[in-house]
This record gives sequence, C-alpha cells and structure tokens, in this order.
Amino acid sequence: MKKNILFIILGGICTLAAGVLWIYLSLPNVAYLKSQNPKTTALIDQRLRESRSSGKELKVRQAWVGFDSIPTILKEAVRVAEDASFYEHEGIDYDELREAIQKNIEQGKFARGASTITQQLAKNLFLSTDKSLRRKLEEYFIARRLEAELSKNRIFHLYLNVIEFGPGVFGVEAAARHYFGKSVGQLSLEEVVRLTAVIPKPLTESPTRNSRWLNWRAGWVLSTLRKTGHISAAQYNEVIGRFK
Repeated sequence: MKKNILFIILGGICTLAAGVLWIYLSLPNVAYLKSQNPKTTALIDQRLRESRSSGKELKVRQAWVGFDSIPTILKEAVRVAEDASFYEHEGIDYDELREAIQKNIEQGKFARGASTITQQLAKNLFLSTDKSLRRKLEEYFIARRLEAELSKNRIFHLYLNVIEFGPGVFGVEAAARHYFGKSVGQLSLEEVVRLTAVIPKPLTESPTRNSRWLNWRAGWVLSTLRKTGHISAAQYNEVIGRFK
C-alpha cells in the first residue's frame, strides 16, 4: 500500500514537471523586441475576437510614442501604482506573490495575481486574460525571459505603449488623444492621475467619469506620489479636490 502511494506521488511529480518543462520549451521568442515594436498583441487580438463574436466592430486606437517623449510624472505614477519595485526585481515580486498565494488559498480560488509590470507585459503581448495556473506559469516564464533579454526601460516602454485604457484604446499616447484630445506630453497632472487610475479596470472605468472607485483610486495615486516626493504638497492640494 505504501509503495502504491509512493508511486502515485512520484507519478504526479513527474507529470507536473513534464508539464512545466513543456510550457517552458514552448515560450515565445522575445529577443526581437529589443529593436522592434510588435505589430499587434495577444490582448488586442483577443478584444477583436470578442467584438466580432458579439456582432460588433471594434476600432483599435494605438499610437507608438518614444520612451523619452512620455512625461516622467506619468512614468512614475504608473510605476508607483502598478509596480513600485519594478527597477529592483527581476520580473517577479516574490513578496507580493506570497501574499497573492495566501489570499488565493484563503478564498479557495485563483483570484489575485500579484502581477508586476513585466508580468502584465508578458500577458498583454503573448497570453490571454484567462485566470488559470497554466497561464500564470506561462506569464512567469515569459516575464523572466523578458527581463533576461530586454532592459528595464525597454520593458517599461513597451508596457506603456500596449497597456489597455478602454475599449479599443491601447497605449498612453492613444489614451491621451482619445480621452483628452492632446498628446501624452501635454497631459496635466490631473489627466496623468486619471489615466493611471483606470489601468486595473480599463473596461469598467473611464478616465473622464468620476465614479466612486475612480475617485478612490485617483486619490490613492495622488497620495502615493506625494509621499514618494514626486509631487509637492501644493500640487497635491490643487488636484485632490477634483476627485471628491
């Protein structure tokens, strides 16, 4: 009986290891991203399929912009809001990952992902929005490969140009034009905060609509920028009243 149990355990371990190895060996090549921008992304393709299946036509808005043309305050707002330790980790924030695993165990389901900017980029470029263990493993390995092949600034540059900001709106330049009628380099602090705030919920929240959730999230982004020294007390006080 004990031998049978041992064989079952060993068989399970071998099966799991084989599955992980298969996922690793099937990872996409990312080296080309050092010098080329992707023509499309898995997320854009998914949204187009979803639109067609519902009988609607989705107009995709995306305009690539250079990393240096994106205002520093927008970069910092996105970084502190989405992945404060982006420049310190190697694609995976293990402290956040441990918290996410504990939360998922407590809830009895896969609910929280603890995704870094690199993981979000991996998902947007190559994967889907499905929440599954396999997809998270693929995301993990692709994120590590992105970190091995690309510089931190290049990863961040790609992320800012492909992140979803609403139905058919991808990247900070397209979002700035669509919602505020201006280039990303002309955004005000308030507009920067509004765009940053909707990143976690791009399909249910709008940068131009003051919902209860957006007001809370925007206030948190502003407060974090103030605490980290990216904006002054005067700048904070000038803008915070617009989110109440």
